[in-house]
Amino acid sequence: MTVVLGRTFFPDSADELRLLVTSRGLEPVGLMQAKRAKPDPATFLGAGKIEELGQLAKEAKADCLVFDIALSAAQQRNIERAVNLPVLDRTQLILDIFRARAKSREGRLQVELAQLEHLSTRLVRGWTHLERQRGGLGKTGGPGEKQIELDRRMIGVRMKQLREQLKKLERQRGTQRRARERGDRLTVSLVGYTNAGKSTLFNQLTRAKSYAADQLFATLDTTARRCWISDEETVVMSDTVGFIRGLPHQLVEAFKSTLDETVHADLLLHVVDAGSVVREDQIREVNKVLEEIHADKIPVILVYNKIDTTPLEPEIVRNPDGTPKAVMVSALTGAGLDLLRSAIGEFAGRWREENPNEPRELEDWEIDEDDPRIALQGTTHDWYA
Repeated sequence: MTVVLGRTFFPDSADELRLLVTSRGLEPVGLMQAKRAKPDPATFLGAGKIEELGQLAKEAKADCLVFDIALSAAQQRNIERAVNLPVLDRTQLILDIFRARAKSREGRLQVELAQLEHLSTRLVRGWTHLERQRGGLGKTGGPGEKQIELDRRMIGVRMKQLREQLKKLERQRGTQRRARERGDRLTVSLVGYTNAGKSTLFNQLTRAKSYAADQLFATLDTTARRCWISDEETVVMSDTVGFIRGLPHQLVEAFKSTLDETVHADLLLHVVDAGSVVREDQIREVNKVLEEIHADKIPVILVYNKIDTTPLEPEIVRNPDGTPKAVMVSALTGAGLDLLRSAIGEFAGRWREENPNEPRELEDWEIDEDDPRIALQGTTHDWYA
């Protein structure tokens, strides 16, 4: 079920919903589109359209309904009652896909946290049939806690545990990042709309074997590898989770430690599907997420991928000052990858001029006041003499 709300229209909404549904492991059996000036508070679409939708689902023998919009808990509950079928909204659909795709421990913890945050707003759906538990020891004891209150507290405890575990993993990731920074290497992060070909491009550039497939959110876990640019330059390149229109806020929050690789990068390669008719819309959606995670000030080179599906040829498009603005490539065929390496090399040259390698300051844990070598650092005294 796709919905055009007001004047906001996405030409690819039906195709994207189909990809989301198949990525979730479901088989689409029908599609219904609707347009509304504003949402109906009870069912989003209104009673008449919901009745029509229920009839269509019955004729198609559907097992559930999937909406391409975020529904409130009350709207979802009212629709399920009206059509007598389970309902998935866009948020729950994406969360389910993330749960299935997460492979690393950190990824699974992040998805579980996002799901619990989403569930905590919808607990009423599961416990509307229950009364308060009886409190006290006697038969006449007063009302105790509602079951929903018990569940909300249990979820709160679990969410606290997850956040603590994620903080430990975030510290480990930070330690690894600082070690790479001390190695004086440029860090490059691939970002872009999901299914734009980031993982395929990453594998081509780094000779890695990261999972890549023609599906949404094929990659969730950040992977970092050394990438050869030229005989004089090697960078650290990372592949991150893809973005999508309406990416649930819970996921952005939960995945912030993973997305930190993007925030701390020296250069972003914004990978775009050159063959998509909505590529400009997708670029704007990615820029929205980059702004949300405070990565919108990092230098960016646009990488128009999949030019093998278009009449475009490999080339570097430059800004008025001569710096690379965009590169046309095909990760599948390898066309234009030499131009992309050249563009990264140009940026690296300017970056090194602006960030000369200087002796770093010692961190607190490295300082030993009893060590004469540390105590006399910065003086002209030669302690070996």
